[in-house]
Amino acid sequence: MAPQDNTRTRVLRLAGLTLSLAAAFAAPPPVAAQDAPPSAMRNYHIPAGPLGQALSAFAKTGGITLSFRPEDTNRLTTAGLDGSYAVEAGLARLLAGTGLIAAAQGGQGYVVRAAAPAAKAATGGGANTLESIQVSGDWLGTGLENSVQTFGGARTLLKREELQNSGATNIADALRRVPGVQISGSTSASGSSVGLHVGIRGLNPRNSFRTTMLLDGIPMAMAPYGQPNLVMSPTSLGNIEAIDVVRGGGAVRYGPQNVGGVINFKTRSIPATSDLTADASARYNIFSHGGTNTQYTAFMGTQFENGLGVALMYSGMDGEQWRDASHDRYNDVALKWRYELTPTSEIYGKFAHYDVKSMTPGGLSVAQYRDDPFQNTHPTDYWKGQRDQIDVGYLNSISDTQEFEARVYHYDSSRQSSLINTAAGRNDYQPRNNQVLGIEPRYTQRLEWGPTTHDVTIGYRYIRETGQDRRYSESLATGLRTGPAQVFDNETEAHSIYLDDRIAIGNWRVTPGVRYEHINSNRQPSGTANDTPFDLRNSRGLPSLNIAYLVDDALTLYTNYSTSFGAVQYTQLNSMSAANPLNPEVAKTLEAGLRYSGEQTHTEFTVFNLRFDNQILSIPGTNPAVFRNLGATTHNGVEFAIDYDFDKSGPLAGLNLYANYTYVRAIQKSGEFEGNDVPFYSRQTGTLGGRYMRNNWTFNLFTTMQSGQYSDTANTEQENADATNGRVPGFSVWNTQLSYKLPQWKGSELAIGVNNLFDRRYYTRNVDTNGGRMVGAPRMVYLQARLAY
Repeated sequence: MAPQDNTRTRVLRLAGLTLSLAAAFAAPPPVAAQDAPPSAMRNYHIPAGPLGQALSAFAKTGGITLSFRPEDTNRLTTAGLDGSYAVEAGLARLLAGTGLIAAAQGGQGYVVRAAAPAAKAATGGGANTLESIQVSGDWLGTGLENSVQTFGGARTLLKREELQNSGATNIADALRRVPGVQISGSTSASGSSVGLHVGIRGLNPRNSFRTTMLLDGIPMAMAPYGQPNLVMSPTSLGNIEAIDVVRGGGAVRYGPQNVGGVINFKTRSIPATSDLTADASARYNIFSHGGTNTQYTAFMGTQFENGLGVALMYSGMDGEQWRDASHDRYNDVALKWRYELTPTSEIYGKFAHYDVKSMTPGGLSVAQYRDDPFQNTHPTDYWKGQRDQIDVGYLNSISDTQEFEARVYHYDSSRQSSLINTAAGRNDYQPRNNQVLGIEPRYTQRLEWGPTTHDVTIGYRYIRETGQDRRYSESLATGLRTGPAQVFDNETEAHSIYLDDRIAIGNWRVTPGVRYEHINSNRQPSGTANDTPFDLRNSRGLPSLNIAYLVDDALTLYTNYSTSFGAVQYTQLNSMSAANPLNPEVAKTLEAGLRYSGEQTHTEFTVFNLRFDNQILSIPGTNPAVFRNLGATTHNGVEFAIDYDFDKSGPLAGLNLYANYTYVRAIQKSGEFEGNDVPFYSRQTGTLGGRYMRNNWTFNLFTTMQSGQYSDTANTEQENADATNGRVPGFSVWNTQLSYKLPQWKGSELAIGVNNLFDRRYYTRNVDTNGGRMVGAPRMVYLQARLAY
C-alpha cells in the first residue's frame, strides 16, 4: 500500500474512533432517539396566516409526514405557533377553531381532516379521507411507509430496525429479503466489500448494471451513463437508515439504466431535536474457515436553535474474509447539514468520502475446490477504489400547492484492479477514474380541476461525465511494463427531461408520465491496434403509466407500464464494428399487483412481464471483454411477500413470521440459443423466517434460498475442469440472532448471531480471466454491541 494510502486510512480510523468515543462519553444517559417520538418537544416559530402554509412549515420543522387536502384548508387561517410543543399538542393549537383534526396513522404520520361524527370516526372515516396527496415531487425522498402504501408499483422499504435485526453483514445480505432481488456475482470481486451484485427479475446481477442505484437520490455508479455499474459500491450498511427498492413504476423519474428498477439508499437523517443524538457500535465477525474482521459505526447529530442541523457518520471494516489472504477494509464517512432559511424553505448538503481495498482470491478449478475451497491461488489480486462527493440542494415548499427543489452535485471516483496472468507471466492492471457533475431542478404544482386533483411535476437532469480508462501489464519476472499502455478518454453529456401528473379522482391514483433522454458519448482510444474514436448520439422518449386503486386505507391495487433505455457503454464501444454493430438497449415492463398493510398482516403480490430488446452481454472468458447484442429476452413471473404479527393479547404475543418468494422465467427470444435461459439468474428465490420478542429480548431465525443457474447462453449443464462454465447448483442457508436491549440505555443493545448456521458449502462462478468456483461464506459467529445517546 502506498504511504499516502496508509496515512489516509490511519486518519479515517482515528476519526472513526474519536467519533465513537465522543458518542460514548460526551453526554449522560439518553432520552432521545434519532426518530423522536410524538411526545418529543420541539421549538416552533410559525407566523399567523394561511393554514395550509402553516401546516407545511410545521411538518418540516417537526420532521413528520403530514397530509391534507387543499380543499379542506382553503380560506382557513391560523393564529400561528410560537414556543415548544409536542407534535400532537402543536397540531391541536394550529388547528384550533378550524373544525379540522389531525388523525395519527399508526406510525405513518398524520392526516388532517374534518372532525367526524362519533359513529363515522369509529370506522375510520369516509373514502375521501383515505389518502391525501402530499406535495412532494421527490418520490423516493421520504422513504416513509405511507408513500410506499399508495405507490402504483411493486415497492419494498427496508428500515434501519429491520436491517439491524436481520444480522446482515453488508448491503447484499440485507437485500436478499426483498422479493424479486437476486444476489450473485460472476466477477473476481464477488464476496468482497468492493462491489455490489444485484439482479432484479432475472436480470444479470453482475455489478448491478441493470438497476439504477442511488445514494440519497444521487447516482452511485462511477459514470451513470457510460459505466452504470457498481464495480465499486460507495456505501456501507452502517450508515444506512432505509433501503427503498422500487421494482416497477419508477422509470419515468429515474434513469438511465432502470430496467431492473430503482434502489435508493437513504443515509441516516439529521435529528429534528436540539438534544444531542449519538450512537456507536462494534461488531466482531469470526468465520469457521478463514479469518476475522471488525465492523465499526458511529453517528452524532443535532439541530441548533438557529435552524442549522448537522450529522456526522462513520462506518468502517477491517480484517480478513473467509478465503485465505483475503484482507478487506473500507472507510465510509459523511457530514450532512441543513439550514432553515424560512419556515418553508431550507438549503442542505453533504460531504462524503469512501475508500475500499479488497484482496480477491479469484476462482478455483474443480480439483482445487475439492482439495481446499478456501485456498487462494491469486494472492496478489486486488480491487481498490475511492469516491469523494459534495452536493448542495435547495427546497422550498412555496405554499400548500407548490414545491420547488434544485440539487447540484459533483463526485470524483477512481478504481483499479490487479489480476495475475500466470500463463502469460504478467500482472494486468485496469485503473479508471471518472468525474461527474449533476444538476437537477424540479417543480411540483397542485391543481384542482373538477372532481380531480393533479400533482404535476416537471424536472430536468443534466449529467456531464469525464474520465479515463487505462490498461497495462507488468512482467512477473522483472516488474517492468510489457508492451504499450492502452488509454481511453471518455466523455458524456446527457440531458433528461421528465413530466408526470399524479391524478387523484375518488379512490383512483393515475400517474401518466414521459421522460426524454438525449445522450452524447465520446471515447478516444490510444495505444490500441485501432485508435479510431467512437462518437455516439442517442435520444429516446420513454412513456409510462402508473395506476393505483385505494380499496381502503389498508389495501391498494396497482398496475403500471414503463419503458427503459440504456445507451451503449464506454467499454462496450470497443466491440463495435461492421460485423458487430451494437444498438442501445430498450426494455418494456408491465406489472400488476396488490399491497395490503393491516394492523397485523402486511403482504404484497405482483405479476410482471418484461421484454428486453437488444440486450448487450459480454462473451464469457474474453479479455478485454467482447460485447454483443444478445437480442430480445423476456422475463415474466410472480413475486409474493407476507409479514404477520400475532395478536398482542394472545398466547403468541411478540411472535412475527415472514416470507417472500419469487418465480421468474428469463428466456432468450432470438439468436442461436433462442428458447434457452438467460445466464446467471435463478428461477426461484425465497426467504422464510420468524422473530420473537419478549421483554428486552429478541430472537431471529430465518433462511434464504435460490435455485440453480446457468453460466452461459448455451445453458451448458456439465461443468468443465477449470470450473469456468457449467450449471451452478442452488443453495440455502440459515441465520439466527439473539439480542438484548439495555433498559437503562434507550437504543442500546448487545447481540450474538450465527450466519450459515449449518455451515452449508455452496459456490458461485467467476467468469473473469481468473475464473472458476468462488466458495460462499461459511459459518460465521458474530458479537455486536451498540450504545446510543
